[in-house]
Amino acid sequence: MVGLIVETCVKIALALGVLMTGAAYLVLVERWIAAWVQDRIGPNRVGIPLTNIRLFGLGQPIADGLKLIFKEEYVPGHVDRVIYNLGPILTFVAAVAVYAVVPLGQVDLGIAGWRPIDLTIVPGFDAALVYLFAANGAAVYGVIAGGWASRNKYSLFGALRAAAQLIAYEIPLSLTLLVVALYAGSLRLDQMVLQQAQTGVWNIVLHPLTFVVFFVAVTAEAARLPFDLPETEQELVGGFHTEYSGMRLMTYLVSEFLHMVTAAVLIVLLFLGGWHFWGLTGSEPVAGIGGALLRIVVFAVKVLLVIWFFMMMRWSWPRFRFDQLMRLAWKVLIPWGMVPLVILVWWYSGGEEALGMGGGRGLAVLAAINWAALIAVWIVTARLSPPSYDNRPRQDLVQLARESEQAIPARVRPTAKVWRPSFDNEE
Repeated sequence: MVGLIVETCVKIALALGVLMTGAAYLVLVERWIAAWVQDRIGPNRVGIPLTNIRLFGLGQPIADGLKLIFKEEYVPGHVDRVIYNLGPILTFVAAVAVYAVVPLGQVDLGIAGWRPIDLTIVPGFDAALVYLFAANGAAVYGVIAGGWASRNKYSLFGALRAAAQLIAYEIPLSLTLLVVALYAGSLRLDQMVLQQAQTGVWNIVLHPLTFVVFFVAVTAEAARLPFDLPETEQELVGGFHTEYSGMRLMTYLVSEFLHMVTAAVLIVLLFLGGWHFWGLTGSEPVAGIGGALLRIVVFAVKVLLVIWFFMMMRWSWPRFRFDQLMRLAWKVLIPWGMVPLVILVWWYSGGEEALGMGGGRGLAVLAAINWAALIAVWIVTARLSPPSYDNRPRQDLVQLARESEQAIPARVRPTAKVWRPSFDNEE
């Protein structure tokens, strides 16, 4: 019993250390990527404190952390102090609690009498997927608490946007999780990863439409651009954390960044095979020390690649309007999420037997059906709601503006001339 407690404490300490350090330096990486995308110079000067050693700016996260730690903890007098202090705590706890069930396989140390060590903090959790979904969704309570307790209109608007956004996108997200759980026949994340490893077919190949819906929904859940409506500095100053500073603000910002890391981890676990890679990691549940280290490296590389895509997406795409955000959830993603669920129910309720498919051929047929469904719903959606690329003025609005101008009496019309640039040396 004592050994189990010590093992769990060591896992928690390692997980928190990796998460906090990784979040700090991933922020630096994102600033470098932002500078590269926008063709400017990113942070590259801060190195080892109290020295002239720059180290490509690797000391920037340390400087930022020290600045926030020693920054004045100013609390406005009009806030509800209890809920104001509770908001960042709720968000941070929800952000890190998810990693209790992230599976990285088992390692056999090769010591006689020792059982294989499970690299998951809470191994063998039968309802891991439900727990993960609940813990990830609990973050909205911290956001709402912070926005409500701030008693600031910008904070309140940000909190309301966050609540509406997260509730809307949890529905398509839950539909995709149902598909993955039904196909795996289990709610255990380790079983889902092991199934992809043993078959050699990742879920992104078998369920492409489910992956597309999950990716968009989990990006909106993480409130990353182009879905950062709860914060949107240009409209809401800072959104739900406008009234926060110092360590409370840092807790919110770290939690928000960890949600992006969590989204990448979920994508890798559920659709990209987790720690599995063909010809490198094997497919057995237990690996030796070398194999376990290789699995951790493979898993980390996959997560970093997904995070890199998130960062590129943030600095490349403009933000959605709030009505576009909600329309995408209710009118597009929810119907899309229903399609693969119906296909999988039909497949297991008699479709597989009716087609006489099993084994590898059955997986190929199921994948072909799901890819056809992805193409079909894409075409249908494009036909029903074609995108608008025409930026020319709408003639009906132009005519309405002319009629409105003519309806204004001449004596009240503005007489000041509007300066316009001249071309071709015109006076």
